Amino acid sequence: MVKEKKSFFERLTGAKSVEDNNGEDKIMNIETDEEETNINMPMGEYSNENTPATIEDNEGQLTIDVYQTENDIVIKSTIAGVKPEDLDVSINNDMVTIKGERSNEEEISEENYYYQECYWGGFSRSVVLPVDIISEKAEASLKNGILTIRLPKASSGKSKKIQVRGF
Repeated sequence: MVKEKKSFFERLTGAKSVEDNNGEDKIMNIETDEEETNINMPMGEYSNENTPATIEDNEGQLTIDVYQTENDIVIKSTIAGVKPEDLDVSINNDMVTIKGERSNEEEISEENYYYQECYWGGFSRSVVLPVDIISEKAEASLKNGILTIRLPKASSGKSKKIQVRGF
């Protein structure tokens, strides 16, 4: 028995290409031998009976800029349509997490939309910080729909001498 080597696509997706009786290629799941129906569909849409047509349980993910100045790490994000009191910014060890919700004030039925590209609902983003910071001196501001978080760097250039005690 000759063992057939899997293609890169088969190893990556767990699917194989099989020619049906009409000479057309079908994508089949290797483990179940069922035809794959969600290949080449737009992100977030599935035609499998066990999954919803769109994924609504997931939070949106913010786009961010992270850069450093001489004294600070700065995180910027566009957060239009959100009030400052509806934002939660938390710092935990070496990570900053931004959470909030953007709510649409109008109820519009789906068939009345020509385009719907704006994200409405909960969102969050976590950022691992590249250097140590002084979290007690962190500041956040929201101006013209831009959230700016300034995190003062902990000065790592200063060394501290400690006494060695003998017992």
